[in-house]
Amino acid sequence: MNSGPLTTEQIRSAPKAVLHEHLDGGLRPQTIIDIADEIGYRLPRTEAGELGEWFFDAASSGTLERYLETFAHTVAVLQKPEHCSRVAAEAVQDLAADGVVYAELRYAPEQQQAGGMSLEEVVEATQDGLEEGERLARAAGHTIETGTILCGMRHADRVMEAAQLAVKYRDKGVVGFDIAGAEIGFPASRHKAAFDHLRAESMPFTIHAGESVGKESVWQAVQQCGTLRLGHGVRLDEDLEWETDVDGMLRPRLGRLAEWVRDRRIALEVCPSSNLQTGAASSIEGHPIQTFFDLDFRVTVNNDNRLMSRTSASREFALLSKAFGWGWDEIETVTVNAMEAAFSPYPERRRRIDQIVRPAYRRLRESA
Repeated sequence: MNSGPLTTEQIRSAPKAVLHEHLDGGLRPQTIIDIADEIGYRLPRTEAGELGEWFFDAASSGTLERYLETFAHTVAVLQKPEHCSRVAAEAVQDLAADGVVYAELRYAPEQQQAGGMSLEEVVEATQDGLEEGERLARAAGHTIETGTILCGMRHADRVMEAAQLAVKYRDKGVVGFDIAGAEIGFPASRHKAAFDHLRAESMPFTIHAGESVGKESVWQAVQQCGTLRLGHGVRLDEDLEWETDVDGMLRPRLGRLAEWVRDRRIALEVCPSSNLQTGAASSIEGHPIQTFFDLDFRVTVNNDNRLMSRTSASREFALLSKAFGWGWDEIETVTVNAMEAAFSPYPERRRRIDQIVRPAYRRLRESA
Protein backbone atom coordinates (compact mmCIF):
# COMPACT_ATOMS: atom_id res chain seq x y z
CA MET A 1 0.00 0.00 0.00
CA ASN A 2 1.04 3.62 -0.54
CA SER A 3 2.34 5.60 2.47
CA GLY A 4 -0.14 8.38 1.73
CA PRO A 5 -2.97 9.05 -0.69
CA LEU A 6 -1.95 9.78 -4.26
CA THR A 7 -3.34 13.01 -5.69
CA THR A 8 -5.23 13.50 -8.90
CA GLU A 9 -2.24 15.36 -10.33
CA GLN A 10 0.14 12.53 -9.49
CA ILE A 11 -2.14 9.93 -11.01
CA ARG A 12 -2.62 11.99 -14.16
CA SER A 13 1.00 11.20 -15.05
CA ALA A 14 0.28 7.45 -15.07
CA PRO A 15 -1.08 5.58 -18.11
CA LYS A 16 -4.69 4.49 -17.60
CA ALA A 17 -7.38 2.62 -19.52
CA VAL A 18 -11.14 3.18 -19.40
CA LEU A 19 -13.62 0.64 -20.71
CA HIS A 20 -16.91 2.19 -19.55
CA GLU A 21 -17.12 5.72 -20.97
CA HIS A 22 -20.37 7.09 -22.39
CA LEU A 23 -19.73 9.53 -25.20
CA ASP A 24 -22.99 11.39 -24.54
CA GLY A 25 -22.06 11.70 -20.86
CA GLY A 26 -18.69 13.41 -21.30
CA LEU A 27 -19.41 16.60 -23.22
CA ARG A 28 -17.76 19.88 -22.33
CA PRO A 29 -20.38 22.29 -20.91
CA GLN A 30 -19.26 25.05 -23.26
CA THR A 31 -19.69 22.73 -26.25
CA ILE A 32 -23.25 21.98 -25.18
CA ILE A 33 -23.92 25.73 -24.97
CA ASP A 34 -22.32 26.42 -28.36
CA ILE A 35 -24.33 23.76 -30.16
CA ALA A 36 -27.55 24.59 -28.31
CA ASP A 37 -27.21 28.23 -29.39
CA GLU A 38 -26.64 27.12 -32.98
CA ILE A 39 -29.70 24.86 -33.14
CA GLY A 40 -31.98 26.93 -30.93
CA TYR A 41 -32.21 24.44 -28.07
CA ARG A 42 -33.06 25.68 -24.59
CA LEU A 43 -30.79 24.61 -21.74
CA PRO A 44 -31.40 24.80 -17.97
CA ARG A 45 -28.30 27.04 -17.60
CA THR A 46 -26.45 29.16 -20.15
CA GLU A 47 -23.06 29.68 -18.48
CA ALA A 48 -20.55 26.83 -18.69
CA GLY A 49 -19.68 26.63 -15.00
CA GLU A 50 -23.30 26.79 -13.91
CA LEU A 51 -24.35 24.24 -16.52
CA GLY A 52 -21.68 21.81 -15.35
CA GLU A 53 -22.92 22.20 -11.77
CA TRP A 54 -26.51 21.67 -12.91
CA PHE A 55 -25.61 18.34 -14.57
CA PHE A 56 -23.79 17.13 -11.47
CA ASP A 57 -26.57 18.15 -9.10
CA ALA A 58 -29.33 16.72 -11.30
CA ALA A 59 -27.47 13.44 -11.68
CA SER A 60 -26.97 13.10 -7.93
CA SER A 61 -30.61 12.36 -7.12
CA GLY A 62 -29.86 8.85 -5.88
CA THR A 63 -31.66 6.85 -8.58
CA LEU A 64 -30.56 5.62 -11.98
CA GLU A 65 -33.82 6.78 -13.56
CA ARG A 66 -33.32 10.43 -12.51
CA TYR A 67 -29.65 10.20 -13.44
CA LEU A 68 -30.59 9.16 -16.97
CA GLU A 69 -32.96 12.11 -17.41
CA THR A 70 -29.99 14.48 -17.73
CA PHE A 71 -29.03 12.87 -21.04
CA ALA A 72 -31.95 14.53 -22.81
CA HIS A 73 -29.82 17.68 -23.05
CA THR A 74 -26.61 16.06 -24.24
CA VAL A 75 -28.36 13.88 -26.83
CA ALA A 76 -30.21 16.96 -28.11
CA VAL A 77 -26.91 18.49 -29.29
CA LEU A 78 -25.76 15.29 -31.04
CA GLN A 79 -28.13 15.31 -33.99
CA LYS A 80 -25.86 16.56 -36.78
CA PRO A 81 -22.70 14.94 -38.23
CA GLU A 82 -20.47 17.90 -37.45
CA HIS A 83 -21.66 17.94 -33.84
CA CYS A 84 -21.09 14.19 -33.44
CA SER A 85 -17.56 14.64 -34.76
CA ARG A 86 -16.79 17.62 -32.54
CA VAL A 87 -17.97 15.94 -29.36
CA ALA A 88 -16.06 12.73 -30.15
CA ALA A 89 -12.84 14.60 -30.92
CA GLU A 90 -13.06 16.64 -27.73
CA ALA A 91 -13.76 13.56 -25.63
CA VAL A 92 -10.62 11.84 -26.90
CA GLN A 93 -8.50 14.93 -26.24
CA ASP A 94 -9.86 15.33 -22.72
CA LEU A 95 -9.22 11.67 -21.88
CA ALA A 96 -5.70 11.84 -23.32
CA ALA A 97 -4.91 14.96 -21.30
CA ASP A 98 -5.86 12.98 -18.20
CA GLY A 99 -3.32 10.27 -19.01
CA VAL A 100 -5.71 7.75 -20.55
CA VAL A 101 -3.84 5.78 -23.20
CA TYR A 102 -6.67 3.44 -24.19
CA ALA A 103 -10.40 4.14 -24.13
CA GLU A 104 -13.53 2.39 -25.34
CA LEU A 105 -16.26 4.99 -25.83
CA ARG A 106 -19.87 3.88 -26.07
CA TYR A 107 -23.05 5.48 -27.37
CA ALA A 108 -26.44 4.52 -28.85
CA PRO A 109 -26.69 5.67 -32.50
CA GLU A 110 -30.49 5.31 -32.46
CA GLN A 111 -30.68 8.30 -30.11
CA GLN A 112 -28.98 10.58 -32.62
CA GLN A 113 -31.43 10.37 -35.51
CA ALA A 114 -33.79 13.24 -34.67
CA GLY A 115 -32.02 15.43 -37.23
CA GLY A 116 -32.41 12.90 -40.02
CA MET A 117 -29.10 11.06 -39.87
CA SER A 118 -29.03 7.38 -40.70
CA LEU A 119 -27.45 5.00 -38.21
CA GLU A 120 -24.49 4.64 -40.55
CA GLU A 121 -24.03 8.41 -40.75
CA VAL A 122 -23.98 8.65 -36.95
CA VAL A 123 -21.31 5.95 -36.67
CA GLU A 124 -19.15 7.36 -39.44
CA ALA A 125 -19.32 10.95 -38.18
CA THR A 126 -18.43 9.81 -34.68
CA GLN A 127 -15.56 7.67 -35.93
CA ASP A 128 -14.19 10.63 -37.91
CA GLY A 129 -14.23 12.63 -34.69
CA LEU A 130 -12.47 9.94 -32.68
CA GLU A 131 -9.70 9.71 -35.26
CA GLU A 132 -9.35 13.50 -35.32
CA GLY A 133 -9.21 13.51 -31.52
CA GLU A 134 -6.39 10.96 -31.54
CA ARG A 135 -4.49 13.10 -34.07
CA LEU A 136 -4.93 16.29 -32.06
CA ALA A 137 -3.97 14.51 -28.85
CA ARG A 138 -0.73 13.31 -30.45
CA ALA A 139 -0.01 16.85 -31.61
CA ALA A 140 -0.40 17.96 -27.99
CA GLY A 141 2.01 15.27 -26.79
CA HIS A 142 -0.52 12.66 -25.61
CA THR A 143 -0.83 9.26 -27.25
CA ILE A 144 -4.21 7.55 -26.98
CA GLU A 145 -5.92 4.71 -28.85
CA THR A 146 -9.68 4.35 -28.93
CA GLY A 147 -12.36 1.84 -29.81
CA THR A 148 -16.12 2.21 -30.05
CA ILE A 149 -18.85 0.22 -28.32
CA LEU A 150 -22.27 0.62 -29.92
CA CYS A 151 -25.26 0.47 -27.56
CA GLY A 152 -28.82 -0.64 -27.98
CA MET A 153 -31.38 0.87 -25.62
CA ARG A 154 -32.78 -1.90 -23.44
CA HIS A 155 -36.25 -0.31 -23.14
CA ALA A 156 -36.64 -0.04 -26.93
CA ASP A 157 -37.10 -2.55 -29.73
CA ARG A 158 -34.02 -1.75 -31.81
CA VAL A 159 -31.40 -3.78 -29.96
CA MET A 160 -31.02 -6.34 -32.76
CA GLU A 161 -30.66 -3.52 -35.27
CA ALA A 162 -27.92 -1.97 -33.16
CA ALA A 163 -26.18 -5.33 -32.77
CA GLN A 164 -26.17 -5.83 -36.54
CA LEU A 165 -24.78 -2.31 -36.95
CA ALA A 166 -21.92 -3.14 -34.58
CA VAL A 167 -21.05 -6.21 -36.63
CA LYS A 168 -21.18 -4.16 -39.83
CA TYR A 169 -18.61 -1.68 -38.49
CA ARG A 170 -16.47 -4.14 -36.52
CA ASP A 171 -13.35 -3.47 -38.61
CA LYS A 172 -14.03 0.25 -38.90
CA GLY A 173 -13.49 1.36 -35.30
CA VAL A 174 -16.27 -0.56 -33.53
CA VAL A 175 -14.87 -3.12 -31.10
CA GLY A 176 -17.95 -4.24 -29.14
CA PHE A 177 -21.59 -3.92 -28.16
CA ASP A 178 -23.64 -3.08 -25.06
CA ILE A 179 -27.20 -2.43 -23.93
CA ALA A 180 -27.82 0.72 -21.90
CA GLY A 181 -30.72 2.56 -20.30
CA ALA A 182 -32.97 1.90 -17.32
CA GLU A 183 -32.27 -1.51 -15.82
CA ILE A 184 -35.41 -1.91 -13.70
CA GLY A 185 -38.14 -3.61 -15.72
CA PHE A 186 -35.95 -4.18 -18.76
CA PRO A 187 -33.91 -7.36 -18.22
CA ALA A 188 -31.03 -8.24 -20.51
CA SER A 189 -32.66 -11.58 -21.30
CA ARG A 190 -35.36 -9.69 -23.21
CA HIS A 191 -32.73 -9.18 -25.90
CA LYS A 192 -31.19 -12.64 -25.87
CA ALA A 193 -31.67 -13.01 -29.64
CA ALA A 194 -29.36 -10.04 -30.21
CA PHE A 195 -26.69 -11.52 -27.97
CA ASP A 196 -27.05 -14.88 -29.70
CA HIS A 197 -26.48 -13.07 -33.00
CA LEU A 198 -23.36 -11.35 -31.65
CA ARG A 199 -21.92 -14.63 -30.39
CA ALA A 200 -22.63 -16.26 -33.76
CA GLU A 201 -20.68 -13.42 -35.39
CA SER A 202 -17.85 -13.66 -32.80
CA MET A 203 -18.53 -10.05 -31.75
CA PRO A 204 -17.66 -9.26 -28.12
CA PHE A 205 -20.16 -7.52 -25.88
CA THR A 206 -20.66 -6.17 -22.40
CA ILE A 207 -23.95 -5.67 -20.56
CA HIS A 208 -25.03 -3.05 -18.03
CA ALA A 209 -26.01 -5.24 -15.07
CA GLY A 210 -25.95 -5.17 -11.29
CA GLU A 211 -26.27 -1.39 -11.03
CA SER A 212 -29.85 -0.70 -9.96
CA VAL A 213 -31.00 -4.35 -9.99
CA GLY A 214 -29.46 -7.06 -7.80
CA LYS A 215 -27.55 -10.22 -8.51
CA GLU A 216 -30.38 -11.64 -10.63
CA SER A 217 -29.49 -9.01 -13.23
CA VAL A 218 -25.88 -10.18 -13.19
CA TRP A 219 -27.01 -13.82 -13.49
CA GLN A 220 -29.06 -13.03 -16.59
CA ALA A 221 -26.21 -11.11 -18.21
CA VAL A 222 -23.68 -13.82 -17.50
CA GLN A 223 -25.56 -17.09 -17.67
CA GLN A 224 -28.40 -16.37 -20.10
CA CYS A 225 -26.71 -13.87 -22.41
CA GLY A 226 -23.03 -14.82 -22.12
CA THR A 227 -21.48 -11.41 -21.53
CA LEU A 228 -17.70 -11.06 -21.39
CA ARG A 229 -17.84 -8.00 -19.10
CA LEU A 230 -20.29 -6.45 -16.65
CA GLY A 231 -21.16 -2.77 -16.83
CA HIS A 232 -20.90 -1.83 -13.13
CA GLY A 233 -21.74 -5.25 -11.64
CA VAL A 234 -21.44 -3.89 -8.09
CA ARG A 235 -24.63 -5.56 -6.87
CA LEU A 236 -22.78 -8.85 -7.27
CA ASP A 237 -21.78 -8.26 -3.66
CA GLU A 238 -25.21 -9.68 -2.83
CA ASP A 239 -23.70 -13.07 -3.68
CA LEU A 240 -21.09 -12.76 -0.94
CA GLU A 241 -21.77 -14.13 2.52
CA TRP A 242 -19.78 -12.80 5.45
CA GLU A 243 -18.59 -15.38 7.97
CA THR A 244 -16.51 -15.14 11.13
CA ASP A 245 -13.25 -17.08 10.95
CA VAL A 246 -11.35 -18.73 13.81
CA ASP A 247 -9.64 -15.42 14.60
CA GLY A 248 -12.96 -13.62 14.91
CA MET A 249 -12.49 -11.77 11.63
CA LEU A 250 -15.27 -11.37 9.09
CA ARG A 251 -14.40 -13.05 5.82
CA PRO A 252 -16.44 -13.14 2.60
CA ARG A 253 -17.46 -16.43 1.07
CA LEU A 254 -18.34 -16.38 -2.62
CA GLY A 255 -21.63 -17.72 -3.88
CA ARG A 256 -21.75 -19.76 -7.07
CA LEU A 257 -22.44 -16.75 -9.32
CA ALA A 258 -19.72 -14.57 -7.81
CA GLU A 259 -17.29 -17.48 -8.04
CA TRP A 260 -18.18 -17.97 -11.71
CA VAL A 261 -17.61 -14.28 -12.50
CA ARG A 262 -14.27 -14.25 -10.72
CA ASP A 263 -12.99 -17.56 -12.05
CA ARG A 264 -13.99 -16.85 -15.67
CA ARG A 265 -12.30 -13.42 -15.42
CA ILE A 266 -15.47 -11.58 -16.39
CA ALA A 267 -14.42 -7.97 -15.89
CA LEU A 268 -16.31 -5.59 -13.63
CA GLU A 269 -16.55 -2.13 -15.22
CA VAL A 270 -16.78 -0.29 -11.90
CA CYS A 271 -17.62 3.44 -11.89
CA PRO A 272 -17.27 4.55 -8.24
CA SER A 273 -18.57 8.14 -8.38
CA SER A 274 -21.44 7.22 -10.67
CA ASN A 275 -22.38 4.35 -8.35
CA LEU A 276 -22.78 6.84 -5.51
CA GLN A 277 -25.00 9.09 -7.59
CA THR A 278 -27.35 6.30 -8.65
CA GLY A 279 -27.54 4.68 -5.21
CA ALA A 280 -25.59 1.55 -6.17
CA ALA A 281 -23.17 2.34 -3.32
CA SER A 282 -23.54 4.49 -0.22
CA SER A 283 -20.04 5.98 -0.14
CA ILE A 284 -16.58 5.48 -1.59
CA GLU A 285 -15.45 3.97 1.70
CA GLY A 286 -18.44 1.61 1.65
CA HIS A 287 -18.09 0.70 -2.01
CA PRO A 288 -17.58 -3.04 -2.65
CA ILE A 289 -14.72 -2.40 -5.06
CA GLN A 290 -12.11 -3.07 -2.36
CA THR A 291 -13.74 -6.38 -1.51
CA PHE A 292 -13.83 -7.36 -5.17
CA PHE A 293 -10.19 -6.31 -5.54
CA ASP A 294 -9.08 -8.30 -2.49
CA LEU A 295 -10.94 -11.37 -3.81
CA ASP A 296 -9.07 -11.15 -7.14
CA PHE A 297 -11.99 -10.21 -9.35
CA ARG A 298 -10.98 -8.56 -12.61
CA VAL A 299 -11.79 -5.07 -11.36
CA THR A 300 -11.52 -2.05 -13.66
CA VAL A 301 -12.10 1.61 -12.77
CA ASN A 302 -14.05 3.88 -15.11
CA ASN A 303 -15.68 7.30 -15.39
CA ASP A 304 -19.09 6.28 -16.76
CA ASN A 305 -20.08 9.90 -17.47
CA ARG A 306 -17.45 12.55 -16.83
CA LEU A 307 -19.92 15.42 -17.14
CA MET A 308 -22.64 14.03 -14.87
CA SER A 309 -20.15 12.79 -12.27
CA ARG A 310 -17.82 15.80 -12.61
CA THR A 311 -14.90 13.42 -12.70
CA SER A 312 -11.92 11.95 -14.53
CA ALA A 313 -10.06 8.66 -14.41
CA SER A 314 -7.32 10.26 -12.31
CA ARG A 315 -9.89 11.60 -9.85
CA GLU A 316 -11.57 8.19 -9.53
CA PHE A 317 -8.26 6.60 -8.62
CA ALA A 318 -7.44 9.44 -6.22
CA LEU A 319 -10.72 8.80 -4.40
CA LEU A 320 -9.81 5.11 -4.08
CA SER A 321 -6.30 5.97 -2.94
CA LYS A 322 -7.71 8.14 -0.16
CA ALA A 323 -10.40 5.65 0.87
CA PHE A 324 -8.41 2.41 0.64
CA GLY A 325 -4.76 3.41 0.51
CA TRP A 326 -4.28 2.46 -3.12
CA GLY A 327 -0.80 3.16 -4.42
CA TRP A 328 0.96 2.56 -7.72
CA ASP A 329 0.76 -1.24 -7.32
CA GLU A 330 -3.03 -1.26 -7.04
CA ILE A 331 -3.54 1.27 -9.83
CA GLU A 332 -1.21 -0.70 -12.10
CA THR A 333 -3.08 -3.93 -11.34
CA VAL A 334 -6.42 -2.37 -12.22
CA THR A 335 -4.98 -0.77 -15.36
CA VAL A 336 -3.60 -4.12 -16.51
CA ASN A 337 -7.01 -5.66 -15.74
CA ALA A 338 -8.61 -3.13 -18.08
CA MET A 339 -6.05 -3.70 -20.81
CA GLU A 340 -6.55 -7.47 -20.55
CA ALA A 341 -10.34 -7.12 -20.68
CA ALA A 342 -10.35 -4.69 -23.61
CA PHE A 343 -12.15 -5.72 -26.77
CA SER A 344 -9.17 -4.99 -29.02
CA PRO A 345 -7.06 -7.86 -30.46
CA TYR A 346 -4.82 -9.75 -28.04
CA PRO A 347 -1.48 -8.66 -29.61
CA GLU A 348 -2.53 -5.02 -29.19
CA ARG A 349 -3.46 -5.60 -25.56
CA ARG A 350 -0.12 -7.26 -24.84
CA ARG A 351 1.76 -4.45 -26.56
CA ARG A 352 0.05 -1.82 -24.40
CA ILE A 353 0.72 -3.75 -21.22
CA ASP A 354 4.34 -4.65 -21.97
CA GLN A 355 5.47 -1.48 -23.73
CA ILE A 356 3.37 1.25 -22.09
CA VAL A 357 1.84 0.24 -18.77
CA ARG A 358 4.49 -1.91 -17.07
CA PRO A 359 7.48 0.37 -17.85
CA ALA A 360 5.63 3.51 -16.78
CA TYR A 361 4.56 2.13 -13.41
CA ARG A 362 8.03 0.75 -12.79
CA ARG A 363 9.41 4.27 -13.27
CA LEU A 364 6.73 5.74 -10.99
CA ARG A 365 7.63 3.31 -8.18
CA GLU A 366 11.34 3.98 -8.61
CA SER A 367 10.83 7.73 -8.36
CA ALA A 368 8.50 7.55 -5.34
